[in-house]
Amino acid sequence: MANYLVTGGAGFIGSHIVEALLREGHSVRVFDNFSTGTQANIHFVRQALIAEGVDCSQTLDIFEGDIRSYHLVQDAVAGIDYVIHQAALPSVPRSVRDPLTSNDVNVSGTLNVLYAAKEAGVTRLVNASSSSVYGNAPTLPKVESMQPQPRSPYAVSKLSAEKYCQVFFEMYDLETVSLRYFNVFGPRQDPNSHYSAVIPRFIRSALKGDPLTVHGDGLQSRDFTYVANVVQANLLACTAPGAGGAVVNASCGGRYTLLDVISAIQNLSDTQVQVVHFPSRVGDVKDSQADIAAAERFLGYKPVIGFEEGFKRTFAWYQTEL
Repeated sequence: MANYLVTGGAGFIGSHIVEALLREGHSVRVFDNFSTGTQANIHFVRQALIAEGVDCSQTLDIFEGDIRSYHLVQDAVAGIDYVIHQAALPSVPRSVRDPLTSNDVNVSGTLNVLYAAKEAGVTRLVNASSSSVYGNAPTLPKVESMQPQPRSPYAVSKLSAEKYCQVFFEMYDLETVSLRYFNVFGPRQDPNSHYSAVIPRFIRSALKGDPLTVHGDGLQSRDFTYVANVVQANLLACTAPGAGGAVVNASCGGRYTLLDVISAIQNLSDTQVQVVHFPSRVGDVKDSQADIAAAERFLGYKPVIGFEEGFKRTFAWYQTEL
């Protein structure tokens, strides 16, 4: 068993990764400043493991800190074998309003994590990137060999972090893998933030009887990816032979519109939901879909849960929690 550091481990995706690692018997250190991650997510992890008879009292360590503080990151990586770097300031609209902070966290913060990992002799670092780096190019599906065309400060920051990862692999021999996430959804995703993702926001509104807000015509499409798939991609990326330096898509390779999501909500809730349309947002991408052949080749990755089943699980979770 190995020692893992999960930056942003109290967040939506990070907490699912932490849960999977603990279930496999690894020791996990969570590094989070709890700006977007929550203690509630850690509580959910502990409760889920207790219900399965897994004792994580000696294998889960919570380290509160900000990745922009190098000395704290340096302390966090001590004795660590693998770093799974999820900490970031998410959201395209947030980055449009405040590009300086997005850059500070997502670029400078990632550089801190990379340098500390290199100095500590970490075996491999897996970096959470984003499909937003592809921009609005009409070509589908998105293949890693395409020229990136970032259209927002957030996308630029994620592309910059990828490049830093590759530089550290090439110059410092720190093995890195960057995973380009495509619209991840699932339990524990915060529906209450102004910057929350569309699926939890839609489900919350439907369960409360509120109208669903759609920016644009609703025909914009996404490769919606249930969280268990990106968890699997991260775990595979830590140990896959010969994957050092790789940048690969992590998704399901499908495509669904916002109107498809609304239809799925109506079917599961057995109610007619009201939809209100607003103008499209600056920086938003019209269509997105991944080619996952590289992930299959480099990582041995295959999606484990499709959109329909993932959506059912997510909707059921919010029905209970909300």
